[in-house]
Amino acid sequence: MSSMLLGRIAQNRTTLLRSTASKAAIRSMTVLNYSSSSKISPKHKAIFDQLDLQFDNKGVFNGTWGGSGPIVESINPADGSVIGRVQTGTVAELNETLQKMEDIKVMWRETPAPKRGEIVRQMRDALNAKLEPLGALVSLEMGKILPEGKGEVQEYIDICDYALGLGRSLNGQVVPSERPGHFMIEQWNPIGTVGVISAFNFPVAVYGWNSAIALVCGNPVVWKGAPTTNLSSIAVTKILEKVLVQNGLPGALCSLVAGGADVGQSMVEDERVKLLSFTGSTAVGRKVGETVSKRFGKSLLELGGNNAIVVMDDADLDLALRSVLFAAVGTAGQRCTTTRRLLLHEKIHDEFVEKLVKAYKSIRIGDPLEAGTLCGPLHTKAAVEHYKKGIEAVKAQGGKILTGGEVLDRPGNFVVPTITSISADADVVQNEIFVPILHTMKVKSLEHAIEVNNSVKQGLSSSLFTRNPEHLFKWVGPSGSDCGIANINLPSSGAEIGCAFGGEKETGGGRESGSDAWKQYMRRSTCVINYSGQLPLAQGIKFE
Repeated sequence: MSSMLLGRIAQNRTTLLRSTASKAAIRSMTVLNYSSSSKISPKHKAIFDQLDLQFDNKGVFNGTWGGSGPIVESINPADGSVIGRVQTGTVAELNETLQKMEDIKVMWRETPAPKRGEIVRQMRDALNAKLEPLGALVSLEMGKILPEGKGEVQEYIDICDYALGLGRSLNGQVVPSERPGHFMIEQWNPIGTVGVISAFNFPVAVYGWNSAIALVCGNPVVWKGAPTTNLSSIAVTKILEKVLVQNGLPGALCSLVAGGADVGQSMVEDERVKLLSFTGSTAVGRKVGETVSKRFGKSLLELGGNNAIVVMDDADLDLALRSVLFAAVGTAGQRCTTTRRLLLHEKIHDEFVEKLVKAYKSIRIGDPLEAGTLCGPLHTKAAVEHYKKGIEAVKAQGGKILTGGEVLDRPGNFVVPTITSISADADVVQNEIFVPILHTMKVKSLEHAIEVNNSVKQGLSSSLFTRNPEHLFKWVGPSGSDCGIANINLPSSGAEIGCAFGGEKETGGGRESGSDAWKQYMRRSTCVINYSGQLPLAQGIKFE
């Protein structure tokens, strides 16, 4: 894999991935000198103090803290100020970390699963104790509003609860043998070191999904978060470190190596990383998958989404309206599951669009830490540029801007959530833009809506609003939505942790979180025990 492509691993979903030479990317990797005059903002000091963060922080943890690579600034997307700095790691430090993980992996996989679950339970309690400041840090560094920041931490807490139960239910199965006096089972065992390359938009939860499940399954975890949210990665790791120390466990179980393209490349290529979980764009995910498969490793890919909500003429329109508003505007349009396309039955199209435009105009845009804000800033200046290009593309391809389409003239990366009217087959509709632009279009029937929903190359999330049972079962059936998530009467975003999360087609096919997603973090063995004293062969073969 080229350095340029692997450099993109450092970022996720925004088109900063596709423009690593942008000014924002260059600035984010500037090497600085530590300065005693650099201070944490007084209004953020309480957050930093509660999370044991300094203005200058080390970005490598493998039992001890270190880092000798470039120093990276964390930028507040609400005003452009530098909120802290992190000295990242090098390839040598990643190699050192992976070796430490090799040295302790046998100890951890031989620890009984219920005891591993108990450690995850303690991590859950430690995270819960820091929910408020950690949620605030996510909002400060990523830009999502405070309720969403705290909700993201809660999601990590919830998956720890789920993992605790898994510690006593990582079940194989007994399979009847065709041979007398034989006992046949399937057994699940730890896969080995799990690498996690996570996204800026969920700087805590995505790691949590992977880490909690990987740990209870018996695997050490090494994490490379997005460089623009390094402080969140460090804060989480410090919380987990304390639990490991209290239990006399090696810190390398929950390793962290913040870094750039070279670190990402090494993690993807290293054979010691048995499972590589990558969250990011389809373009980069394709390269990651190819590289991991060439070394016969396993990859878990959570890639692009181009999600649709369908509203039929028999739907509860008020429920649909509130759902679309949250799904399209939440996290300033930077969720994997954000609604990008709104498919409205032609009978209710005009009425619904009128009400939605009115609702959009009432959205409060502002500081994500302030009460009442519904839409915070975009994460980077590069994302603002792609918002502007997206608006230009809509106009150039025959679409109309129904509301929004503006960059706010104020500090930070603020844009106005936008609704368009455009053809479903327009190029700008077919390709995801990771900003709050919602494309609306008419459909004539459920069959037409399914055709449009399935026409894009991505297949993450979708939702249908209807009161008709026939429509409901059609939507979730074999000829319905082809997405990994096919909701009914709720937003495309806001997934629970109990079921597996992920999508089809160019979304990558990976599954994280609940259901049987844990199986990706383990290897399966078939074991046949012969207690008969005879040697009957399968399929009745005689070899005498």
